[in-house]
Amino acid sequence: MQTRKFGNTGMETTTIGFGSWAVGGSGWAAGWGPQDDEESVGAIRRALELGINWIDTAAVYGLGHSEEVVVRALKGVPEGERPYVFTKCSMIWDENGEIGHNLKADSVKRECEESLRRLNTDVIDLYQIHWPNPDEEIEEGWQAMAELKEEGKVRHIGVSNFDVSQMKRAQAIASIDSLQPPYSMLDRGIEDEILPYCREQNIAVIIYSPMKSGLLTGKMTKKRAESLPEDDWRSRARAFNEPQLSKNLGLVDLLREIGGRHDASPAEVAIAWTLLHPAVTAAIVGARRPDQVDGVVGAADLKLSDDEVGEIETFLAESY
Repeated sequence: MQTRKFGNTGMETTTIGFGSWAVGGSGWAAGWGPQDDEESVGAIRRALELGINWIDTAAVYGLGHSEEVVVRALKGVPEGERPYVFTKCSMIWDENGEIGHNLKADSVKRECEESLRRLNTDVIDLYQIHWPNPDEEIEEGWQAMAELKEEGKVRHIGVSNFDVSQMKRAQAIASIDSLQPPYSMLDRGIEDEILPYCREQNIAVIIYSPMKSGLLTGKMTKKRAESLPEDDWRSRARAFNEPQLSKNLGLVDLLREIGGRHDASPAEVAIAWTLLHPAVTAAIVGARRPDQVDGVVGAADLKLSDDEVGEIETFLAESY
């Protein structure tokens, strides 16, 4: 699987990374419904077998559970074959599981210690601020991140869901190694300002939700969308409900047609499209079972033609 330079860090990462949001399981506000931990472990190990060399998780995913599943999956993996592990802070929860945002220095540092413990490691490869909330605490939080890097508890520091003005505020304190924003055919808000800025600054960009949270995989149908469990956040999302759902499934039909020319799935076409942007370093791709990993890894080497990209752009312009 091809790799790309990860900004200024010296790391080389595969163009696809394993996303661990869904493996956090259910029982929290942004859960994806029930999840079998054995399936999660199998999915992570399959990703490593196929060459993926980094995993993205977050403390809040499953209220700590995702990080625990990740370290369980890595048990017994030889040191030379271990992937990079990225995690995030700033979203905290209380004893009732209610989630809040905190970028105070003591909170950021406490979260780091807790993630180090859950991940059973002495250093985190990339530590990211999950959301720029509260906005007025960005500087304090980023200063704490810089101190964690100086202390050797994290190797690199990044941000997620920041806009350009927020990144500039952070950069006045310490350099940003990476940005993690949402990006897909159905979510292109970062193209005009954020991606050009990151390319100019050589900030690595690892995009999330390239398949729009499973919508563009080819596995989602109207019936399945309508039957999503209440504890799956997608059941309440606009993209998974009418009138948007039918339009989105029409896009999937086009991706399926294009994929058929390459022996690729609609999911692989959707992911490969995001990787065409010169500012995008890699895409975070979630999976809940080993077979789902097999259905997406081909995106790393899939080359869409200019004509095929034009077909997609025409459809998007005419339908949305």
